[in-house]
Amino acid sequence: MRRSRSQTCKLGRLSHCRSEISVTITPSSSEPRLSAPIDLVRVRHLFSSAQRVADADFLRREVSARMFERLELVKITPQRLLDAGCGAGGDLALLQKQFTQAQILGADGSAAMLLEARNRLAAALSSVNRLLAKYLPGKARPGAGLDAALLCADFAQLPLAHNAVDLVWSNLALHWHPQPDRVFREWRRVLRQDGLLMFSCFGPDTCKQLRSAFAAIDAAPHVLPFVDMHDLGDMLVEAGFSTPVMDMEHITVTYASVDKLMADVRALGGNPLSTRRRGLLGKGDWSRVVGNLEQQRQADGKIPLTFEIIYGHAFRPAPTVTSSGEAIIRIEPNPNRK
Repeated sequence: MRRSRSQTCKLGRLSHCRSEISVTITPSSSEPRLSAPIDLVRVRHLFSSAQRVADADFLRREVSARMFERLELVKITPQRLLDAGCGAGGDLALLQKQFTQAQILGADGSAAMLLEARNRLAAALSSVNRLLAKYLPGKARPGAGLDAALLCADFAQLPLAHNAVDLVWSNLALHWHPQPDRVFREWRRVLRQDGLLMFSCFGPDTCKQLRSAFAAIDAAPHVLPFVDMHDLGDMLVEAGFSTPVMDMEHITVTYASVDKLMADVRALGGNPLSTRRRGLLGKGDWSRVVGNLEQQRQADGKIPLTFEIIYGHAFRPAPTVTSSGEAIIRIEPNPNRK
């Protein structure tokens, strides 16, 4: 299925096209695979300031809105849910609004981002209580709604018990981990039977214009080699999820200047690769990069930057084998038998 449309964003024209695939391959066992030599310590450093990444929040909010559109098609009433990679908490209040009776958990590897999330939740809670006090005297109370338990943790090693949540939600975070297959196994571990995983992440075409511009000066990786949608689908099945559905679209944001384009790339997280080029580029090399980007200006005079957004959702199925490896055979009663 392919569709296309255009939409205006704050930086110019934002457009996308979409394709979808339902993955039904045979699972196989494998050792954890390295998607890229990502330095997790550097990832935490790159997200150590909420102010540093704030300018790119427009993209996170746009993708979040599209995830919620997909979530509306799934019938689920979670009692407890986890936002894995909650960052500054942009989705926490939205999830609480969608599932008013659910307990909300937020997990992120950056303590600084969690502090910002807590501050935002406190501000939102204060606003709610002021409204309650104004229109429904006596209803306002500390801790009423818009509250969440925040955990500082690695995606692949969550401080949660088995079968702890009904929904794992993750918006534009998975691509920052070097072993997504290991993350999927951990998310399956904390999900209850029939629990839902819903996530988004960047795909291989993300920042392709920037990758091309830097390729002219050296062979060093200046942009992450993001994982392909089909490979992520394979990993989900291997992790034990049932019939995952993968969905992909291209979003193009346009910029008036190279400086603003680069600022947003840094705000999105920058380059966490351990194999990245060390030190600043010389003036000559940087001029060539700028020149390559300038040559990509479109008829409207704007420089495009593509983001391939991958969406996935899958359920944790009932187990088919016991912990000792014995097959589980389920016998359902025949409703027509007397």
